[in-house]
Amino acid sequence: MLTSEEEKFMAYWAANRNTQRKDFKQFIKGFSKGLIIVVAIGVCLLSGWYTRASMVANSKLSGIILFLALLGIAVFMAWLYQNYQWETNEQQYLELQAKQQHQPPSASTVKTGE
Repeated sequence: MLTSEEEKFMAYWAANRNTQRKDFKQFIKGFSKGLIIVVAIGVCLLSGWYTRASMVANSKLSGIILFLALLGIAVFMAWLYQNYQWETNEQQYLELQAKQQHQPPSASTVKTGE
């Protein structure tokens, strides 16, 4: 038997599953998570805690290439997060749908052998 929250989720996801696939809000959430990774990479490069890597980066790395690579990481994380959220919700929806279809009949609907 489904709880009221599960029934609400099923109704919501049945109505919005196609629009959620291309939702810009999920993309922005993923982009912000990607920016956190980009900031961490930037802090590691600028802090100089690994001097050999800093020397190589300063001598051979173009600033534009670094910026494009970091932007690519952030965009990829946004896309990955958006798809992951959609797949998670879709999997939950399909599991609830299977659970709903395989419910045993309730006691009030079972006929006695009279």
